[in-house]
Amino acid sequence: MTIEGYMNNPALNRHSLLRLATIALAAMSLLNIGGCALMRKDSAPLAQVQAEQIRAPRDVSLPVDAWPETQWWRRYGDDQLDVLVARAIDDSPTMAIARARVEAGRAKATLVDASTGVAVGLSASVDREHVSENGFLGPFASTNSALGTSGPWYTEGTIGLQGEYSVDLWGKDRAKVNAALGVLQARRAEAAEAELLLSSQVVHVYYDIQANYSVLTLLEQARDIQQQTVTAHHVRAARGLEPGTQAEGALTQQLQFDQKISATQTRIRSLREALRLLIGAGPDDLPVITARPLPDVIGDMPTSLGYELLARRPDLQAMHWYVQASLDQVDVAKAAFYPSFDIRAFIGVDALHMGDLFQQSSKQINLIPGLSLPIFDSGRLNANLASARSQSNVLIAQYNQAVLNAVREVAQAAIELNGINQQAAMQESELKAATSSFNSADAHYRQGLLDQSSATQAKLPVVMEEIRAVEIRSQRLHSEVTLMTYLGGGYEASAERQGLSTNHG
Repeated sequence: MTIEGYMNNPALNRHSLLRLATIALAAMSLLNIGGCALMRKDSAPLAQVQAEQIRAPRDVSLPVDAWPETQWWRRYGDDQLDVLVARAIDDSPTMAIARARVEAGRAKATLVDASTGVAVGLSASVDREHVSENGFLGPFASTNSALGTSGPWYTEGTIGLQGEYSVDLWGKDRAKVNAALGVLQARRAEAAEAELLLSSQVVHVYYDIQANYSVLTLLEQARDIQQQTVTAHHVRAARGLEPGTQAEGALTQQLQFDQKISATQTRIRSLREALRLLIGAGPDDLPVITARPLPDVIGDMPTSLGYELLARRPDLQAMHWYVQASLDQVDVAKAAFYPSFDIRAFIGVDALHMGDLFQQSSKQINLIPGLSLPIFDSGRLNANLASARSQSNVLIAQYNQAVLNAVREVAQAAIELNGINQQAAMQESELKAATSSFNSADAHYRQGLLDQSSATQAKLPVVMEEIRAVEIRSQRLHSEVTLMTYLGGGYEASAERQGLSTNHG
């Protein structure tokens, strides 16, 4: 009998309904108690890394009191580099994959959220049935006008709206939605991490090309100087002023410079192909890269680390959100022990004869509250809870390790950058000394106190020191880019839920 039928039945008075409600509530209470008793003892989540561990050692200093800007590569003021990074972010297959993962996470979160709401649909069916005389509906198999039967054939029609809603008493659906949203947030942070790594790789490769351009120019100068020396030795040997072995030795050095020039040219071509892959360029559309001097700029960096590093590193944020999602999955596993309560409803018409389907008397209303509770499941729920908890603890342990690794990476990059800065200062003194020596030799040549060959040869140490200066400047630039990458490259998560939640038992 439907709810409407019960309500219209005078035999069911107010006292009877109250008694039914009392019995239902008592049953729910007993089922709830039984559900709690099914759960074995659950372990607590692993503790997260302590705030005092998120700092660099006291003997490690970072250059400047500021975090990197969002588009940190723009501080170098190179329009060629800006175009390459922008193109990589827009066209790289790596970013296409990252964006697709974000969209997949968004679709999954939307699906999980939508599945927790009310579901309403239209249903219609026609059932042509021959009723068995020996079955439950045996009386309907014969024709009896007094009883209103006209069997054995019936054509039953049903049409109406049906709805279903699950009452989230224990937060199971809410935890599912939070877990899906956590995965979505993790995917977004992973996309930011992919963009950071891609942009830093483009910067590294671009300035490798520029450094090799500078070295190539200096090597060609050194080769020209050595060629002049070879010519001078040949002239002296032809005049009998020196043995020919000196000319042969000078020629060997010239050939060594030719080999270095060839190797540098090959390196530039290889780097261009690496850059083509990074930005997703085709075989004929890699932009022309003209030679530019390496920038001598120290990026903005914080002088100390702290808890803010967690919000500045997209990889740490991604792991943080995966941990949040795993804790929500633990809540889902816990809620499975408790009773589930849902409500199903139907309103429409139903009749054994199609001709009676749309009559007022064929109206039908069903309201079906449902309650279910697992009583014996061979330990499946406890095994599922233990699995969810262990997976969450693994993620927390990985997160803690990643935080410590991030601090170590920043500290090591800072140490390397400070060391390179010291090398740059010493190399600058060496370049000044070589330049001073050449200026003295050139002055002696102009005064007729030194021959041209010796004065020209004195230029070679200056060129070699300039090559070393380019190499050190390149190392310092790469070290700076690495440090900015380890600091998150300008990424900053929202202020909400920075640390791991402690609301999950």
